[in-house]
Amino acid sequence: MQHDAEVVSGVLVVRASGAAAAKAALTGSPSGRTPESIQLLMRCPVHRSLPEDTHVFGDCSLHVLPVGAIMLTVPETRLSTGFSDLRPLMFQPVEVSAGLRNAFSSAVGHAIASRDVLDSVGVAHHLVGLAELVLRSTLREKLRRADIATEHRRAALEHIRAHLSEPSLTPGQVAKALNISLRRLYQVFEGEPNVAERIKTLRIDRAKALLADPAKAGRGVGEISRDCGFVSATHFSRAFRALVGQPPTEYRRHALPR
Repeated sequence: MQHDAEVVSGVLVVRASGAAAAKAALTGSPSGRTPESIQLLMRCPVHRSLPEDTHVFGDCSLHVLPVGAIMLTVPETRLSTGFSDLRPLMFQPVEVSAGLRNAFSSAVGHAIASRDVLDSVGVAHHLVGLAELVLRSTLREKLRRADIATEHRRAALEHIRAHLSEPSLTPGQVAKALNISLRRLYQVFEGEPNVAERIKTLRIDRAKALLADPAKAGRGVGEISRDCGFVSATHFSRAFRALVGQPPTEYRRHALPR
């Protein structure tokens, strides 16, 4: 298993034992089974004195990896954070704060260094609590970031709709209006059409509404294109045909009541 490839781009990866069962559960398959164990693979400070090995404490284990990472494995049934709650974290690198990384590393280091004088079952309880701490803290931060992203997305769409008629409306202008970086703006729309495409689509949607409005029947296509922020009627017609499949004049002819 190439653990280093899984942590190189992030700080924490939450995984599940039994890949087939975990993936089935993640996709909501009726036959999906809850995995037996949850694994926390964290890139964090690892003291050079800790041996690169697997250390078993009751039904929990710690695996010190040669890539500056530690894997903590705990039974899923011992976690108060249910598997369904963990889905937002599963199988993806998630950044955690330096404070949480250091707390995790310190607790692991003490457990391994003192394993000869500590009760194995007691350490297992301690490790379950450590897993709870990491998972709950990370979930809270991820949900907070998701809430912020949702608010940024809402604000971005509001700004775009309010300024569609302005040819100067660009992703950079939207980011500046929201006081966020352009990179952050693109992250907010990750998994969707990018911001420039979203602006173009909303402009075409507005144009379709205007072209189909009997009250605007006396307005030329060129005027409507300017109302939607296009710099020229030619550019508008080309963009409209690309998205709608027909030129604006033909769309208007079919859309207006006869």
